[in-house]
Amino acid sequence: MFITVQQATTKDLETLYEIERECFTTEAFTKEQIAYLLKNPDAVSLVAQIDDENAGFIIGLTYRGNKARIGHIYTIDVAVKHRRKGIGLRLLNELEQIFVKKSIKICHLEVRIDNVAARELYHKQGYIEMRRLKDYYPVGIHGVQLKKKLEA
Repeated sequence: MFITVQQATTKDLETLYEIERECFTTEAFTKEQIAYLLKNPDAVSLVAQIDDENAGFIIGLTYRGNKARIGHIYTIDVAVKHRRKGIGLRLLNELEQIFVKKSIKICHLEVRIDNVAARELYHKQGYIEMRRLKDYYPVGIHGVQLKKKLEA
């Protein structure tokens, strides 16, 4: 198994949307939202492939905060049949490296409070919980905001 990571484009939209719908239910991004993010010049969109098949993707945006440039991971998705192969970690690491090259000092993301596997992955990678987000997802589904200081 060989994983390749490259920039995602609108040509990947259909499979990225399928993966998004497989990973998330009511809180999934719409196809239009994914297309907007793929076209956004402030976005970094990466797709992981196994044998020329899209296996997962990550999208983050960059913006200027009060004191530094900030990266915000909007979504990281891995198709069910490709989980537990290191794809999520690879995508996260690649995105963080790109953020560092863009002089991003801090990376934020949000995750469902009940997504234990994702929270463990983020903690192992140095993300710390900043605050709980009541009803961040559909009513009754809470989130957690995480933050990591990136270093060159």
